[in-house]
Amino acid sequence: MSGLGAYSEVFALTVNIKKGQFLSPAEMKNVVEKIRACGNEKIILTERGTFFGYNRLVNDMTSIETMKKLGLTVVFDATHSTQQPGGLGNASGGRREMAPILAKAAIAAGANGLFIEVHTEPEKAKSDAACIMPIDWLENLLKTCKEIFELVRG
Repeated sequence: MSGLGAYSEVFALTVNIKKGQFLSPAEMKNVVEKIRACGNEKIILTERGTFFGYNRLVNDMTSIETMKKLGLTVVFDATHSTQQPGGLGNASGGRREMAPILAKAAIAAGANGLFIEVHTEPEKAKSDAACIMPIDWLENLLKTCKEIFELVRG
């Protein structure tokens, strides 16, 4: 990696790229190519929904397979996918109760892993309070997702 000097070690680290909510999954190929051009093959892609009109994100589970065709690990962000940007007028809203449903669907659709923000008191979270899942939901959700993962992967 000539020309990178002191930065060459940084490029040996794994990079997690969250798909922009304005991008199609196919457009992630361009983003991946830029990282690979720096000599880094350690890349994880994260799906987190797509803007749909105002104050709404939707999830197209086929995007997981589209991004996996790039030969990379694909993770699903279950909590930010429930976000309603600007939905509270002065802040983003969210539907945390949908996070477990989306997480299970993503695993069934082939996601390699999950990103889930949890908090003991989500309403008191400093950021994304409407999206963050209560920590006491996590254990059962992960058990169910593991069962789905094993069933789908055979």
